[in-house]
Amino acid sequence: MCTKEYCSFERQLAFHTAPSLLGIKCASLMSLYKGEFDIDANAEYFNSRACAKGLKLKKLCECGRRVLLLVYNEQKLAARLSREDCREVLRECGYTDDMSSEDCIGRLSQRIKEESGFPHEVGIFLDYPVEDVVGFIENNGSNFKLCGYWKVYGNAEKAQRTFDNYNKCRRYLCNKLSEGEDICRALKIS
Repeated sequence: MCTKEYCSFERQLAFHTAPSLLGIKCASLMSLYKGEFDIDANAEYFNSRACAKGLKLKKLCECGRRVLLLVYNEQKLAARLSREDCREVLRECGYTDDMSSEDCIGRLSQRIKEESGFPHEVGIFLDYPVEDVVGFIENNGSNFKLCGYWKVYGNAEKAQRTFDNYNKCRRYLCNKLSEGEDICRALKIS
């Protein structure tokens, strides 16, 4: 399925989710206009190929014009969501300890659809430091030390190194696609 549309979809995927695709982040979000792609077909095709590397793309929600997608590594996300410090934050948002990672994704999706604002526990799913997720909630998004891929309330130096690594992932993967590789070859998925 190396259509022009799928190649364009891959470029969006690489740009928005490279750290997760390359394995240094458990999950990333990507928002797309509905009319830009056949999102369901492209997601299905990506999932059929990327499952070999434990990657999955799932639709979290859609509104009139946009679709919000979660790209994640199933094993890494499950490990992240089972950590006690993460579970503690999730419990406060109505998640229960017996929920699997897929159940948690379902709950997150439900909360995105129902909340008037965006549910802040999304940072747990996106591999943000727990202290930064809690800091954001407690400070209502104010009083942060650094703002990059997320608002930092804890270790700003460590966060900046992470931001730099995320940027390197984006450059690497986008360059590979610009050189003519498809995303699976760039990710070494057979």
